[in-house]
Amino acid sequence: MIGEPTVVHKLIGPRLLSQSRRCLHRVYTLAAIYRLDGDRRFAQRAEKELLAATNFPDWNPSHFLDTAEMTHALGIGYDWLYDYLSPPSRSTIRTAIIEKGLKPAEQIYRQQKWWVKARHNWNQVCNGGITVGALAIADTERELASYIIEQAVESIRRPTAELAPDGGWAEGSGYWNYAMSYTAYYLAAMQTALGTDFNLHQSPGMAETGLFRIHFIGPTGLAFNYADAGYTAGPGNAPQMFFFARLFDRPVYAWHQRQYRYGSYPLDLLWYDPRGTDADANRLPLDAYFKNVDVVFLRSKWNDPNALFVGFKGGDNQASHSHLDLGTFVFDALGQRWAIDLGADEYNLPHYFGKNRWTYYRLRTEGQNSLLINGQNQEPKAKAPIIAFESTPTKSFAVADLSAAYVKFARRVHRGIVMIDKERVLIQDEIEADKSLDVEWNMHTTAEVKIAGNTALLTLDKQKLRVRALALVDGEWHVQPIDLKPPRRPTKNTRKLIFRFQTKPPFTQVAVLLSPYTGPTDDRGVIPLKALKDWSSAGRRQ
Repeated sequence: MIGEPTVVHKLIGPRLLSQSRRCLHRVYTLAAIYRLDGDRRFAQRAEKELLAATNFPDWNPSHFLDTAEMTHALGIGYDWLYDYLSPPSRSTIRTAIIEKGLKPAEQIYRQQKWWVKARHNWNQVCNGGITVGALAIADTERELASYIIEQAVESIRRPTAELAPDGGWAEGSGYWNYAMSYTAYYLAAMQTALGTDFNLHQSPGMAETGLFRIHFIGPTGLAFNYADAGYTAGPGNAPQMFFFARLFDRPVYAWHQRQYRYGSYPLDLLWYDPRGTDADANRLPLDAYFKNVDVVFLRSKWNDPNALFVGFKGGDNQASHSHLDLGTFVFDALGQRWAIDLGADEYNLPHYFGKNRWTYYRLRTEGQNSLLINGQNQEPKAKAPIIAFESTPTKSFAVADLSAAYVKFARRVHRGIVMIDKERVLIQDEIEADKSLDVEWNMHTTAEVKIAGNTALLTLDKQKLRVRALALVDGEWHVQPIDLKPPRRPTKNTRKLIFRFQTKPPFTQVAVLLSPYTGPTDDRGVIPLKALKDWSSAGRRQ
């Protein structure tokens, strides 16, 4: 970092965000190392970075995440390096925090603009970053800082309320990480500067939200990356898991962060918690249902890279960053991810968050591991509740009611996913409709695929998975290459496994069995198909 050029005022699309984040990471790293070992070279380089940011004409308040993250960077730098900085540098940095960060935020609070009322990641990031800046200069700008802090503490209660009752997050794994990292920044700043967070950490679901991260990461180390989350980069580093481990006395959170820490970040050190063991993880339930977001995770074992894992969602197509993906799933086994979610596309595509959103493959229903009916997208306003969930040593399952997603075509569409004896996974769909429908059962994969009759044999890194149709209708397997090219986010070695069939009014039942392959004679018994309503009378139904 010492030899790299400083940040510059350069927008990518409408965003300055890459520069704000670069500044933030450098300031945290350089200032932390300086405070640990006293080497003034690091303080000097951090000061240079801070002063470069003060010279920007603005911090791009039209995309306020950029402003909030830059205010966060300068607030930390001003606070951690205060004794090193010269009086002129202190004054310059303090003035920039006020003029380029706090005053634009003050206008937004006074006008109650949209992110102040938002219930997603924008709220935590904007309030969290601005609060760090306000606390840093509160000794000299008491009135302005007090107003910012008072407004932020009321605003940030909105998204934290979305965690109730069990800590799930509708925006998916990537934005869980972003939102909860800024929630931790906010709580830590308030607690260390003021001695209180006004009981925000006691919000229902807050103490449990670390469990959501633990469950959404499969044995491959990949997250169930629904919505605008990444795929190949993993779920991202989460030092807030160490913070939450201490705050909520949850040693298993610290254990998990030690297992799945990605990259190196100063807060992993500053918040580090050595507690938590494999035994703590093994006491967690293998299966979990997060009712506030209608997402289910099924797992055969903890601490086994070859374990089976399913992430399965109902949810809400109107949730922030959502795709049209109700009923989608991912699947891990034998150390491989067989069923993948393609994740987010390039944000700078035309109207990605506007009128063109449902035209991009990764976001459309055809780009999900869901049912595609008559070639059409799911209803963008549809919700799909989980209507049954059960977890036992021999069988765990969930059923989602997808009817609202396909209301133009069918009276009822239900999807159930069951893990049988912790060895195989069955995906069963039921469709009630008055007319015959053209349906595609879709699963995206990076595996090589060979089709033989009603079975597809998938091969990935010398491991094999058998995917067998147990359909009660005539259908055929197909393989379609998925080759997305720039300006879309490119795909590599990706294909879609498709089972095409036509429904027969008034009722059609289709089931697909996923079996980790142990040899050509492996059958492990016939799977008797039952109606989803009969999977278990003891299943928890909503």
